[in-house]
Amino acid sequence: MCAVFEIGTSLREARSRRQIGLPQAEQATKIRAKYLRALEDERFDELPSETYVKGFLRTYADYLGLDGQLYVDEFNSRFVSGEDHEPRVRRSAARPPRRNRRAETTIVLVALGLIAVLTIVVITAFKGGGNDKTPPVAKTSGSHASPPAPLLEVTALRGSTHLTVHTTSASGSIKFDGTVQQGDPPKGIRGSKLWVAISTPENVRIRVRGTLVHVPGRQPRVIIVTPTGWRPA
Repeated sequence: MCAVFEIGTSLREARSRRQIGLPQAEQATKIRAKYLRALEDERFDELPSETYVKGFLRTYADYLGLDGQLYVDEFNSRFVSGEDHEPRVRRSAARPPRRNRRAETTIVLVALGLIAVLTIVVITAFKGGGNDKTPPVAKTSGSHASPPAPLLEVTALRGSTHLTVHTTSASGSIKFDGTVQQGDPPKGIRGSKLWVAISTPENVRIRVRGTLVHVPGRQPRVIIVTPTGWRPA
């Protein structure tokens, strides 16, 4: 049998081995000492949400020289029901819908018919207009407009920041759940409304629809982002 993996005890022992006090850990991780103590005591219900538990576990474990992802996986296996992960599996396994070939054929035939009609109109106008008039020239479409900027763009300015993004609300589907680090390319996330949890806002630059916005830092933030800006969740 495998030994029970005690999340809180192993975190506390790792901190003790490194002779790190909670104030020092708080300053280094930007996570409040009371939350670090709650992780070590496995009092996860004292944290704002399950998303914060995962982000703080990963950040704190990595800071102590441990495998942060291992602690997140252990938390999921012990405290998160399988139903929470089922929607993501179904989405990833879903097959793309088949294209309707009959509809495509109809569209092609209609386009060819329009081209033929336009050609006849141009030729008729050219023949009946005399020498003083030049035939109308069909307008050609210009280059496609560049796609709009993503709704949310996050760039790490220093250190690492854990970022969790859901559609619409905390119970919406997950758009992103990971860490952005200094030197990484900007992380762009599209959508019409996003629920965003940021562990260290002071470490990142945030743009909404390409416009730079300021989210106060020094503590974790949960915000709602829409095309008009952001607001606290």
